[in-house]
Amino acid sequence: MLDIVKSPANAPPPMALKRVVKTYGAGGANSPVVLDGIDLTIADGEIVAILGQSGCGKSTLLRIIAGLVPASHGEVLYRGRPVTEPMPGIAMVFQSFALFPWMTVLENVSFGLEAQGVGASERRKRAVKAIDLIGLDGYENAYPKELSGGMRQRVGFARALVVEPDLLLLDEPFSALDVLTAEILRGDLMDLWTERKISTRGIVFISHNIQEAVEVSDRIIVMSPHPGRISADFRIDIPHPRDRESEEFKKIVDDIYHQLAVGMARAPVAATQGPQVGISFRLPAVGVQPMLGLIDAINYPPYDGTADLADLAESESLEMDRLMALVQGLELLRFITLSGMTVSLTREAFGLHEADIQDRKRIFQDHLMKHVPLIRHMHQILKERQDSEAPEDRFISELQDHVSRTDAVSILETAINWGRFAELFTYDYDSGLLGLDSGDDQAEK
Repeated sequence: MLDIVKSPANAPPPMALKRVVKTYGAGGANSPVVLDGIDLTIADGEIVAILGQSGCGKSTLLRIIAGLVPASHGEVLYRGRPVTEPMPGIAMVFQSFALFPWMTVLENVSFGLEAQGVGASERRKRAVKAIDLIGLDGYENAYPKELSGGMRQRVGFARALVVEPDLLLLDEPFSALDVLTAEILRGDLMDLWTERKISTRGIVFISHNIQEAVEVSDRIIVMSPHPGRISADFRIDIPHPRDRESEEFKKIVDDIYHQLAVGMARAPVAATQGPQVGISFRLPAVGVQPMLGLIDAINYPPYDGTADLADLAESESLEMDRLMALVQGLELLRFITLSGMTVSLTREAFGLHEADIQDRKRIFQDHLMKHVPLIRHMHQILKERQDSEAPEDRFISELQDHVSRTDAVSILETAINWGRFAELFTYDYDSGLLGLDSGDDQAEK
């Protein structure tokens, strides 16, 4: 934890969440629970990382902290004050840069100050200072399209820092950058923090990279999915700068890796079995070919059908988050089974591995119709239509009775991709129209 000027002993912390719950839909007993029972306090001088599988609610939690999304139940307190909307003192940097393309760097950075009613002269003075601080001196009049990805993300940081936030929120700020650019920008941010060149007193950031989180953070919060809960809270006491090759660093990485892997391994089992799998089940956003590739990898030596998740992630160069999304899809389709950290191919998966492309499609189609209620439902609706067609918005609207629109679009996109591979559906990207595939014979059974 950074040694900063302390608030009075009885002063409220930068952020406190108490029994926070987030649901979507009508809010009744059957509404999907995204976050459940979140208790989290961010202290002065802390950098806190949040890790967890896609779909565990990390981004939703960060948006609740930012005041962009309301909690359904519980308390969200910034310095003791309820957070019900975006608040002065909290700033956020997004993964996707989120810059205004028609504005220059200077205009993008000063935009937040203008919204706060800061005068033109002071806006320019503070914006130029922030641009210089983040390493973009000389690019004040450039437009986002003229900048590299790393430079655009620097603009995002400058825009957040110019308002002198008490609490800085970072939503996977380095994930859209190449490895070297991310490392440089991460190091620059840490220098600003440790040398007290920024007034920020707390940072919360989301990451999929365990090494990155251990390198930067004072604490690491591990979340488990379905619904999103905090499963572990690691305190990292290694002094900065941290050596990734040290035994202490590696041990912490291994401990967190195991916690993530075990939590994720349990989640698909609970999520893909029994009555929970309805049409609004959050299908993992993975393609068919990566799932088939993972089946092939597990089938070949040294695994020969059974693999340890950690070994598989390393040999296939997969981050745990990505691996578990693939595992969840394959388990849903009954092509693998999980026991602790061990994944094994089912008899059907071995058959899929040996099959030619047409037989692969037939087997995949059969498993989709048996184990994915949304795809079975979509197929039935299309069969009942006289022209065997339906607009995608028809299904998105139906899914929105249970999940947010963003999740509904993501779920339907996965269903369409899987169904198209299996020759269940056709899809016109221009019109958004779904239809039955003319070669769809197997699905009739």
